Parts: sequence; C-alpha cells; structure tokens
Amino acid sequence: MLSSLHIENLAVIRSADIDFESGFTVMTGETGAGKSMIIGAINLLLGEKASKDAIRSGEEKAVVSGLFRGLSGEALKTLNDLGLSPDEDGNLLLQRTVSTDGRSQSRLNGRTIPLSMQKEVAAKLVNIHGQHDTQTLMNPATHLAFLDSYADDGEALAGYEKLWESWTGLKKKIGELTKNDLEKERTIELLKYQIADIDSVKPVEGEDDELTAKKKKIMNGEKIRKQASVIYRALYENEKGLSASDLIGKAVSAAEAISDYLPDAAGTIEKLREYRFELSEIGQSAGVLLDEDEEDADTALDKIESRLNDISKLKRKYGATVTAILEYRDRAKKELNEIELSEETLEELNAELAAEEKRLSAAADRLTAIRREAAASLEKQMTEELVFLEMGKVRFSVSILPAGGENGTRFRKNGADEVEFLISANAGEPLRPMSKIASGGELSRIMLAIKSVEAGTAQPASMIFDARDTGASEQTAQKIGVKLRLLAEHGQVLCVTHSAQIAAVAHRQDLIRKGEIGGRTETEVIPLDREGRIREIARIMGGAQITEKLLSTAEELLSEYNR
Repeated sequence: MLSSLHIENLAVIRSADIDFESGFTVMTGETGAGKSMIIGAINLLLGEKASKDAIRSGEEKAVVSGLFRGLSGEALKTLNDLGLSPDEDGNLLLQRTVSTDGRSQSRLNGRTIPLSMQKEVAAKLVNIHGQHDTQTLMNPATHLAFLDSYADDGEALAGYEKLWESWTGLKKKIGELTKNDLEKERTIELLKYQIADIDSVKPVEGEDDELTAKKKKIMNGEKIRKQASVIYRALYENEKGLSASDLIGKAVSAAEAISDYLPDAAGTIEKLREYRFELSEIGQSAGVLLDEDEEDADTALDKIESRLNDISKLKRKYGATVTAILEYRDRAKKELNEIELSEETLEELNAELAAEEKRLSAAADRLTAIRREAAASLEKQMTEELVFLEMGKVRFSVSILPAGGENGTRFRKNGADEVEFLISANAGEPLRPMSKIASGGELSRIMLAIKSVEAGTAQPASMIFDARDTGASEQTAQKIGVKLRLLAEHGQVLCVTHSAQIAAVAHRQDLIRKGEIGGRTETEVIPLDREGRIREIARIMGGAQITEKLLSTAEELLSEYNR
C-alpha cells in the first residue's frame, strides 16, 4: 500500500507530507483547494507525462516521492523480472523529479531508472480511477480481458495461444509456398542465375588473399631476385670471392689446428659449425628465389588480375568476402530446392495444418466453455453489485459470440470469441452495449461494481477513486461509500469526494485546504480527528454556513457509519 506521499513545489503545494493507512481514506475540501494536485502527484509516480508548467512559480523543480509497504506477490515478481528489489525492510520508494527545462528523472530506492520501468512497477502498486476512466468500458476488448481475469483461465488461454502461434506459423509457410506461379517462376530463374554466376567463377575461400600476395610478389620480382642474389653470394656461395660460409669454414680449420691452445676449443668449434650451418641455410633459401620459374611477368599478372576481377564482381553482388559469397550460394541453393520441392512440402504442411487446426479448435472450444461458465456467474454477481448501488431494475449480460477473424477464420490470438458486456439500466429497455449508455453516473457505478467483483482477484494494493460520486443522490452516494469501504478490506482505498455520505463512511478523512502564507497561496493537507470530521462533513452538506443542526446531522452520519 501507499504508506506516505511527499510533494514539493507542485503547483500550489509548496511542501506536503501525507501519511496514509490501510482501509478507506477520503480527501475532501473546497473546490480549487488542490485535491486534484494530490491525484496529479500520484499520477506522476505512475509515469504520467510531466509538464514544466506544473512546477510552482519561482522554483526550479518539483519532486514527488511515494513510500510503498506490504508489496504484493505480483509487484515483487515484476521487480524481480526487471532486476530490481525492495529495501531490506521490504519497502519501495518511488521518486519523480520534474525540472523547468522539461526533463524528468525517475528513481527507485535511490537508483535512477527509465520512466518506462517506473510505469511498469507503479502499475502493480496503484490503480487510479478518475472521471474519464469509465471510457475504458466503451471498448469491448477490455470486456474480454476482464472476463478472462474473472474466469481465472490463464492456463487454458496460454495453451491456446501456444497452439495459435504454431498454427499461424504454418499458415505463413503455406502462404509463402503458394504465392502466384509467375512470381515463383521469376524467383526460380533468379536463383538459378545467381547460383550459375557464382559457380562459373568457382571461388575458393582465401583465394583472393593468396592471389593478392602473389601479385605483389610478381610486381616486385626484379627487386626480390636482386636482393636474394646478394644474400646468396654473401652467405653461401660467391664465384668472385669467399662467402661468409667459406670464411667460417676456414675459421673452423684454424681453430682445430690450435685446439690444444685455444680456450674451450671444442665449444668454440661447435659454435662456429652451427653458425656456418645456419648461414648456409639462409643463403640457400634466398637462392631458391633465384631458381624460380621466370614466367613472363606480364602474362602472370594478367591471369591474376583477371581472376581477382571475377571475384570482385561476385563480391559486389553477393557479399564482401569469398566466405559471404559461398554462404549466399548455399542459401540460394537451399531456397531453390525448397521451391522446386514445394508441391511435396505443401502437401505435408497442409496435412500438418489440418491436424494443428483440429487441436486449436478443441482448445478454443475449451476456452469458450470456461468463459461461458464464468459469464453466468459474473452476470449474477454484477447484477447484485449494481442493485446494491441503486440500479434496482438493472439487467447485466455477457454476450459471447463466435469471432469473425481475418480470411474467414474464427481463430484469434486470445481465442475464438467476441465478448461484450450488455446492460439495461431501466425496466422495459432492451440490453444494449456499454457504448450506448448515456449516463456518466451509471457508467461510474458499473466501473465500481466491476472493481468490487475484481476485489477477489489480483489487484494493486492501493486503489484511488477521483470524484466518483459526482451527480449521485444521497442514498446512492451512501451505497458507493459502503462499497468503497468494503473494497478497502482487500487493500487500501483512497477517494477524493464532495459527498458527505461517502466521507462519513470512511475510516479516515484528510482535509485539503488552501490558504495564504507569506503573500503566496499554498495548499496543505490536514488529517482530521473526529471533531474535525464532523465540521468538514457539515461544511460539505451546508456550505459556508455551518449550523448546529448541520453539525448534529454530520455527527449522526459519522456515528451511523462508524459504529
């Protein structure tokens, strides 16, 4: 639940700290006192778009912080999935800062998080129902989601969705194989051309690098032979004089002749022989370059250039490397084989699709049966709730019809049903869709009834209702208040209200009051004791003139609903 709320520099609120409790809390006050700012602050925590115009005049930023305790299992799971966690006491501090430059920053337990992440977390903590919230009732798509939640058919729905994904995948494959014959022929011709184009060159992986190296060697052939000749004559064999190998050979003979007098003669002679051997090897390896076939350089270069040019053309069309070209060729061959074998493959896929559609149909029928059974129970429960909320002649019905899907199929991702809530608010009137109901008050009560039915299912711990009593009679307002108090048994309920009856039913009441401090308007939030509640309820009933009779009536209301 929402344990405390800190608001700083938001519109007319300079600084406010509000402590909340479990149960049913109402917030009352004169029109324009700033009650909407409390809801606006909570909306900022929920990730609503921030406006720099909401910042108190003369300030650089507005800050809203909310401390949440007793997190639900669903909230904890969402945190875990996002790599987040509550503090060591199991609490969660959400904070939103809005600056005059239009930027905002979100924090969770002091850690900066993306706004999208804050929205996802906050949705599991708080649920706000305002004057415009009833518009969701106009969309039949929300009716199906609510019925599934009420039916608790998650396992059946997940099983159906898995089959649906497999079924749609098969339909896509079949569609690709059954594309028009002209397009198929064009694809076959293109693939054959591309394969033949690559095969005509027969590129070998790494060949382009080898050819480039060979080209470089040929272009530097004269320089290579000249320098190789220098190495060969200097180290191994020189017709005009002695090579290094020859000179070391003489040194070995000389060392052997004075071995009796030369310190460590054996070691010295061995080293000289090793040096002579290594130098001879180097000289001979250079000599190999002199013995290579001196094919006409221009002819050799022409062959290499021609080959590299052929490979380069393939690179421009099929890939930046020979490896990529060969991979492209393999893919083209595979696609060609699939098309040429498409008739046989198509027959197999159609058989597989028929079997999968049979399983999908059975799963859809099972889901429909679960929904129909739940709908009968929901109709009874919703009618009871609405009758309690002073809609005595109401009839509530859940319409479940076969879906008319694309291409004539009845299967959709969420089943094979079209679900819509129908209602008749007055005796003698036919059942009609929610979108045909004109009364906003009726829509508000229907939404409250839905929330009452939902109370037994997973809901955010804190539910906030904004001016839901607008236009309601005293008796209806009393019933709304009782229903909100009952909802609070399943979690925390906060309500902004202008109704004395609703205010009297609440466990706790906060006064939102606007005044002038230091020449500026400020809003403050004051928790009311019993006497304060009596005076505020009397004000709501009678306005500025609070008489003893109003105070007595207010005390009676408070005593009646809080016995």
